[in-house]
Amino acid sequence: MASNKSHIAIHLHCLFNGGIERIMANLTHNFIERGLQVDLVLNYLGNPAFRSEFPAEVRIIDLKADKIQARLPRLIRYLRQHQPTALLSANHYANEMAILAKYLSRVPTKVVVSDQTNLSVETKKKSPLSGRYWAPLALKLLYPGADGRIAPSIGVAQDLVSITGLPIDKFQVIYNPVINPTIFAKAKEPVDHPWFAPGELPVILAAGRLEKQKDFPTLIRAFAKVREVTPSRLVIFGTGSEHSRLKSLINELDLEDYVDLPGFTKNPYAYVAKSAVLTLSSAWEGLPTFLIETMALGIPVVSTDCPSGPAEILDNGKYGDLVPVDDPPALAEAILNILSGNYKSASLDWLEQFTVEQTTQKYLDMLGIQVE
Repeated sequence: MASNKSHIAIHLHCLFNGGIERIMANLTHNFIERGLQVDLVLNYLGNPAFRSEFPAEVRIIDLKADKIQARLPRLIRYLRQHQPTALLSANHYANEMAILAKYLSRVPTKVVVSDQTNLSVETKKKSPLSGRYWAPLALKLLYPGADGRIAPSIGVAQDLVSITGLPIDKFQVIYNPVINPTIFAKAKEPVDHPWFAPGELPVILAAGRLEKQKDFPTLIRAFAKVREVTPSRLVIFGTGSEHSRLKSLINELDLEDYVDLPGFTKNPYAYVAKSAVLTLSSAWEGLPTFLIETMALGIPVVSTDCPSGPAEILDNGKYGDLVPVDDPPALAEAILNILSGNYKSASLDWLEQFTVEQTTQKYLDMLGIQVE
């Protein structure tokens, strides 16, 4: 197929239920609105429920590459057959695969990679066999071969510099395309959880993959301290490998009647709008999307001052409390301050930098796509 002037491919590992998918879905909606052709190229489909987040006009390319050895050859075949003008890849593993595929396929497609997390912290948490040593080495060897590199925060960019040895000007910091009219519309939809009904106890909300990165045990321990002071409830949306461990901790602390893990929800914004506070307890991040969305909806937030992103989003504590990582007492104190009515709100001018309209054009500039 001949290269199309307005053809963009977005390469993801799969559809799960995290911030990366929402970021790319937001971008894709704006690309389509601007008349561009978009392919969503996946190693495998993943969670089919997340397909609805992307516009119907997007063509889904399922490489059906569940096995690692199939991913590179199938991505090479896609590039040779379709030759998009640009390929935007998101996050480690997918990024290295995209760079290798571009090199081996010998097509003119411009490959731009984006990272959404602090890789130095993430890899330290991994075992040697799962990437502690070879993941940074892969970045160091392959990232010079990308046509462009995007970081969602200054902290992530600085981390990538320390790993790859590339100068800082080789990385473009573009805040994620987060705030869009859809979240405000979804925030007005009804919810079916009894804890969010009028007159119920205040709900502390959290959401994300139930994995070590999000450090939900710290949040649950903090909530136990909050409950000692004021009646309240905690809801954590998400799925992941830590579910059983979190349930055990909830039982251990006798919080079964006050903490709920409902799983994945397609519309977290309706619950955000009815919550008293959003908490982010992560050990590391890139630029946590849900934190920005919650601020845009006018709900108070509290976050760990983890690397990287929260401090930039909250302007070093001006628009929300920042607490140390893995510190339940500090997190509990910040939550209690908000429940007592002592909280901070972000200005519209500050939030403007996270809007889809403002960030999409920066992505198009990086991808070399001109829209007439």
